[in-house]
Amino acid sequence: MSLIEAFLLGLVQGVTEFLPISSSGHLRLAAFFLGQDLDTDLLFDLIVHFGTLFSIFIYFRERLTKLVFSVFRILKQPIAGFKNWDNDYELRFNTFILISMIPAAVAGFTIRDQVETVFANPIGISTMFLVTGTMLYATKFFDEGTKGLTLKNTFIVGIAQAFALLPGISRSGATISMAVFLGIKREDIANFTFIMMIPVVAGATLVDLLKLQVTGLPEGMLLPLIIGFFTALLSGYYALKYLIILFKSKGIFYFAWYCWAIGLIGLGYFLYLV
Repeated sequence: MSLIEAFLLGLVQGVTEFLPISSSGHLRLAAFFLGQDLDTDLLFDLIVHFGTLFSIFIYFRERLTKLVFSVFRILKQPIAGFKNWDNDYELRFNTFILISMIPAAVAGFTIRDQVETVFANPIGISTMFLVTGTMLYATKFFDEGTKGLTLKNTFIVGIAQAFALLPGISRSGATISMAVFLGIKREDIANFTFIMMIPVVAGATLVDLLKLQVTGLPEGMLLPLIIGFFTALLSGYYALKYLIILFKSKGIFYFAWYCWAIGLIGLGYFLYLV
């Protein structure tokens, strides 16, 4: 892998991980166009995912610090802590995160490999881009929500996250859209849908890393890995920052046109030109 390819793939991962346009779909389509095989370059794929994961940590560092201290506080005095459920925002938020993890965890450990085998091809990915675009555009017809987070609606948002196993289905697009459909407040959506990604993305990445069983770096890969990691981290941070600003002020349905275009171009290219 050349340094330019590492930079481009890191940039694709960073920008598309948070924008509602599917990082997995873009990364795989980009790999097809560049002649890279992400099944053989899985280490690079994992490294750039760690890059975007770190960008979430950096952006939400203050909120995450409070959530971590909340866990220690509850572990120290669990009974007293849960008695204060109604007044402890961090406790409720952590609980909602755990609830939202269930669908993706079940799907990840049961059908993930089968899903990727069936859909991880350029035709399947392009089709899922069309689905993502339709989902995003549908948010245009829903008024701004007024509901807070609950056990029920966070579980449903978690189900939406599980559908992101399909390459071409945007994780952020699916979760934000579902939260909009459920009428959740935008402030809560912006915070919850990205923080809920952390354990799922981290868990999936670690599982893949263990499967890979790296015994040493392939020759000439150290610098591409470094470039890919930091490119994904920096571009991911700013993509996350500006998406939240855009979502709170305008919404995300504008991205539908882009997803439809990518899907149609992909179908046209891989069906008729390849």
